[in-house]
Amino acid sequence: MSWVPQAGADSGFGVTHLPYGVVVAGGRRRPAVRIGDRALDLAGAEATGLLAAGGAFQDRTSLDPFLAAGPPAWQRVRERITGLLTDPAARPRVEPLLLPLGEPVLPFQVADYVDFYSSEHHAANVGRIFRPDQPPLLPNWKHLPVGYHGRAGTVVVSGTPVTRPCGQRRPASAGGPPGFGPSTRLDIEAEVGFVVGVPSRLGEPVPVDRFIEHVFGVALVNDWSARDLQAWEYQPLGPFLGKSFATSVGAWVTPLAALAGAWVPAPGQDPPVLDYLREPDRRGLALALTVRWNGTVVSSPPFAGMYWTPAQQLAHLTVNGASLRTGDLFASGTVSGPDRREVGSFLELTWGGTEPVRLADGTERTFLADGDTVTISGTAPAAGGGRLTLAEVTGTVLPARC
Repeated sequence: MSWVPQAGADSGFGVTHLPYGVVVAGGRRRPAVRIGDRALDLAGAEATGLLAAGGAFQDRTSLDPFLAAGPPAWQRVRERITGLLTDPAARPRVEPLLLPLGEPVLPFQVADYVDFYSSEHHAANVGRIFRPDQPPLLPNWKHLPVGYHGRAGTVVVSGTPVTRPCGQRRPASAGGPPGFGPSTRLDIEAEVGFVVGVPSRLGEPVPVDRFIEHVFGVALVNDWSARDLQAWEYQPLGPFLGKSFATSVGAWVTPLAALAGAWVPAPGQDPPVLDYLREPDRRGLALALTVRWNGTVVSSPPFAGMYWTPAQQLAHLTVNGASLRTGDLFASGTVSGPDRREVGSFLELTWGGTEPVRLADGTERTFLADGDTVTISGTAPAAGGGRLTLAEVTGTVLPARC
């Protein structure tokens, strides 16, 4: 138990969690660890000799140097922080370093962003909506984790408003010109993101059993999607403007070390995958997500049922020799379960816009309206019992500017 007030095991942000982020204090950004509703100033802890991190936190404005330090450093620092926050004798020296959480800050520099498509339920739903007379899954889907390379420069921290994108849409009639204007089918995708700490060399794949050597932790992601723009542009090269306008990420990164109690067996795969994707210990994470639309809970996607695991995603991402960089973010793709109330997109929830959802205020929606706010939250089992609270990711839609 921590001596920090309101940081008990039932807080979701106790000493079994300790997610990393960045806070603003005295006009400067400072790396921090969240404990309860406070943030431990890691730069201050290192500067005063309470913490030894090889300078990873001193005069730093992001987590990047610490992410790059690797698993042994991550473990040493976590153990030391845990000791400082549970030892009453350390309280007089540590308590002055506890800061308000303040406004969300992007905690790392996003080097690259890749988004996958790893839920069989989501992929099958999309297939049924868009290709009702064909098999729901395309022939390659069960042989590789399908993904696209997104735009790192438009990954924004939770709370950042999202401007409705503009672009081309399908022609109103066969052979006619495409339409242009604000997206009328603006959507969300509830996802789980993985933050890379240790880079890899160009030309050297990262096998499935080296996942924990490179990935530092987890953050919730909303991959905002303009379905009408996407439908017109995606053939033959895939998503572009329908995705690249904004991707929101949570402000606090949960380290993999905090998720030791959340690993569960992953679903079986049939047909068998190729050797580089085969896992001797095939595991997923039992994360429970919740999607709120203007405060109304509309869905509760379960992450444990994802067909492609994070380790397989990383192995596929690098199998061609693509290198990892500190701060790379790769996301799971939309998390959807078998039930309509477990889907992670409004495309599925409203079945392509044909079945409106009624919100608590009595209004109905198919896709997002200007002024709408979407919040994705999540929890995970904690080692020893209880649950961790993943930092939420939220965003409000602003009117288009075209």
